[in-house]
Amino acid sequence: MRAMIPRRLLPSLVLFLSGCASTFQGYPSLAKRAIEDAPIAEAAPAPSPVAPEPELVRDVDRLKAQAEAGGAAFDQAWPAADTATRAAAGSAVSSEAWVAAQTALSALETARNGSVSALASLDVLYVERSNAVAEGKVSGGIDAIDAARGAALAIVDGQNDRLDALKGRLAQP
Repeated sequence: MRAMIPRRLLPSLVLFLSGCASTFQGYPSLAKRAIEDAPIAEAAPAPSPVAPEPELVRDVDRLKAQAEAGGAAFDQAWPAADTATRAAAGSAVSSEAWVAAQTALSALETARNGSVSALASLDVLYVERSNAVAEGKVSGGIDAIDAARGAALAIVDGQNDRLDALKGRLAQP
């Protein structure tokens, strides 16, 4: 019975090894091909920017103003939060000074809602406009949204950094 197992495997083994014993084909040539010598076509010039619709401009301006107002409200609430967190530095969690600092931080977070909300709305507007331009439904306007979005993002990033600095002063529960 043992002699039959190798006899059954022999045809499979022969077929397998015959695939490995193919003739040597050599390596592909490293010489340049005709396509590699073809001149490179110049890219088409970018289309001239199209002025966005007045409605889009109004929306972008409104959201930019909202972000700036949120930045101003944050700046106005900043001194109270800064003072409260300095007073609570080193205080135990749930102490009176720590709770007062947390309340001031909450007020600071609330003050920045305008800028965070404006950034989120600009993000949505950017994606919707990009999709509409890609689908050929509208043209232009992305640059205006992106510029306002960049300004709002700078405001929110600055607020995040300042909040993180204040929170770093307090003991964490």
